[in-house]
Parts: sequence; structure tokens; C-alpha cells
Amino acid sequence: MRVSATLVVTGALAVSAVACAPKPPDYQSIWTSTTTSTTTAPKPVPFAKYLEGIGVTGVPVAPNTLPDLTVSIPTPPGWKPYSNPKLPQTTQVISKGSRYPAAMLTVFALRGADFNAADAIQHANADAQLVSNFTQLDASTADYNGFPSSMIQGSYDQDDMRMHSYNRIVIATGSPPGKQRYLVQLTITSLAKEAVVQSSDIEAIIRGFVVAAK
Repeated sequence: MRVSATLVVTGALAVSAVACAPKPPDYQSIWTSTTTSTTTAPKPVPFAKYLEGIGVTGVPVAPNTLPDLTVSIPTPPGWKPYSNPKLPQTTQVISKGSRYPAAMLTVFALRGADFNAADAIQHANADAQLVSNFTQLDASTADYNGFPSSMIQGSYDQDDMRMHSYNRIVIATGSPPGKQRYLVQLTITSLAKEAVVQSSDIEAIIRGFVVAAK
């Protein structure tokens, strides 16, 4: 299982995140690749590696096939499904244009050891922080629809381009009696120079993101 903020066609900027209402971001930062911090912090552990370390693995499942959990995103006008043979068939992707902006929705059914989801989610932003020249714009570990969740957004370098990404991970529990645990990830990516122009559509996807027990 890979939990990453920069999957093959991930995606985008948002003015605010539902459920945690962060302060409006400083858009000017998306055009710069220069960081101002000089503090050397310990290197974050990738989230998948952290989960494996506590005995948790994941099996990818299609969002629209879950019997006990509703997971979905809206499709704004002008967006359409995106297909790529390199992506698992269980991954849902929509995009506007040939590649960016794009929104990717992935779900993993979690297996293995029992664990404290609220503690685990504190590690969920590690992958975003590890990408090339990442500049954080906003982040939160507030619950999402009652489930432990982590959100981070910022800009980074990829293939000689400056990208901007919104990433939310939710550790959700399906309805009884199974109470199956899932890792749900929404990543929205745009070119940083187009992030403000595309923000209305991206906000609509974020506002319409549903994770709820059936």
C-alpha cells in the first residue's frame, strides 16, 4: 500500500477545508520555491511505512463498491473521468483538460493489528512533506465527518514544474456489525501558476467530498 500526496496524477489548491475551516491561505506562496525556515527537523516517516511498522496493511478497493461506507466526490462542469493504465482500476480520477488539474480518490481496506486511529493520523502528512522543495500552505488534523483525519496543502517541484496539492486522508470505520476500517485519500493537484484560477472547481470538490458510514 502506498499513501502519498503526489500520486501519478494528483491534485490541487483549496481556499478552505470543510470540517476544519483553516484560515485562508497566502496564495503568493504558491509561485515561489524558496523556503524561509532554517530549522533542521527530523525527516518524516512515510505514512505507509509507519502503518506497516505498527502491523497495519491495506488492500485497495474501489470507492463505489464499499458495502458499509459511502465515499464519493462530485464532478464539476468541464471535468471528466481520467484513465491511465499505470493506475490501479480501484482508483477514481477526474481531471479538467488532458492532465491537470486532477482529483484522485483512493480507498484501502485496512488489515492487521488494532491501532489508535487518532494517534496514527498524526503521521499522515509525512508524504507531502517529503516531496521536492515542499512549501506548506495549510494543514489540519481535525476530524472529518467524525472520523480521524489529516489535511495538508502546499506547493512542490515536479518534472521542472511548480505544483500545488491538496491532500486529505481519513481513517474511517464502516457501519456495524463489521466496523471495517478504511483509509480514504483525496488528492487534488494543479499547476501552481493556475491554482487560483482553478480554485472554484477545486473548492467544489472539497466541499462535496463524502465519507460516511452507511
